[in-house]
Amino acid sequence: MTATDSMPPGPGTPVPYWRLSAFYLLFFATLGALLPYWSLYLRELGHSPGEIGSLMAIIAATKIVAPNLWGWVADRRGERMPVVRFGAGMAFVLFLGVFLAQGFWWLAAVMALFTFFWNAALPQFEANTFNWLGSARSGYSRVRLWGSIGFIGTSAALGPLLDVTGVGALPWFVAALYLGLWAASLAAPAAPRHGPAEDPGPIARVLRRPHVWSLLLVCFLMQASHGPYYTFFSIHLQDHGYDGLAIGALWALGVIAEVGVFLLMHRLLPRFGARPLLLASLGLTALRWLVIARFVDALPLLLAAQLLHAASFGLYHAVAISLIDRFFTGSHQGRGQAFYSSLSFGAGQAAGSFGAGLLWGAIGGAATFAAAGAVAAAAFLVAAIGLREVRH
Repeated sequence: MTATDSMPPGPGTPVPYWRLSAFYLLFFATLGALLPYWSLYLRELGHSPGEIGSLMAIIAATKIVAPNLWGWVADRRGERMPVVRFGAGMAFVLFLGVFLAQGFWWLAAVMALFTFFWNAALPQFEANTFNWLGSARSGYSRVRLWGSIGFIGTSAALGPLLDVTGVGALPWFVAALYLGLWAASLAAPAAPRHGPAEDPGPIARVLRRPHVWSLLLVCFLMQASHGPYYTFFSIHLQDHGYDGLAIGALWALGVIAEVGVFLLMHRLLPRFGARPLLLASLGLTALRWLVIARFVDALPLLLAAQLLHAASFGLYHAVAISLIDRFFTGSHQGRGQAFYSSLSFGAGQAAGSFGAGLLWGAIGGAATFAAAGAVAAAAFLVAAIGLREVRH
């Protein structure tokens, strides 16, 4: 990178690489605190598996509504960064409510409020990033990889740190990260405008296309299969004798593998095409959940399963967001990103987390992860049939 904080090429203007990357770093650093450790914090407070599953599902459930509402606002205004900054600031302020009480319904209300604004920020920032990149969209993964680095750093550091301080200190670390995210949103610039946005026709016409709704269904199923992982993986490891250091290291290992994929996507996507790479990610995800279900006590196989995070998130997300950017153009760009976020990381993760909470106490951890493997296999079948017309 140069001293001007940019990377070429953008849409006629150097891309502010570090200021865009800083937002991803802080956003996913916050996620790296919440996903691995928030369920442990909730259990420390005395909440049951069903309550934990329901509370963790709220993080995803607000993505069903928030991205679409804020995507509509951003598309109507023609401005995305004001939505990002407002969302990040409100997320920080409202998160402070977790310090006031720890009962189930209070936490449910606070989590619904702060995640409603937090989840508004990322889809619009993604659209802003693509607008900065212009025709150089393959450079997206080089910006987005800093989000993975943020997740790695937080998840790896917090494990041993919470062993010392106790998991009750977690909200203080999360609050600091939200404050940093707000600052990063204020520093990140809006992409320059380049005339009126293309009019691709009614958005309902886009959504009726078989390859579009097939992709959105695949994204829903893929993220639903992650429900047990995001909600109970740390608890699953803790119940099998892994300490905080090991839990943080295993989470970090998965995201390190994800970074490797992001670094290669600018070569992989043009060479192999979106559909083959998406099918590979779905098949390997099903395998990953089956390995965790059966071999959680076999560390070498568990390490291999975590390396498959390169496929289950890194490869999948890079391909899916590239297809979303291809399918939703012009004035639909913001809502396209919102549909992707709300149906996959929103409805998919909410259904997966809630379902995992129900299954965990009824059939046990191993069977719940096996069920996740079946859901990923279903996503593979939908992609194989519904995306046959997607060209290289």
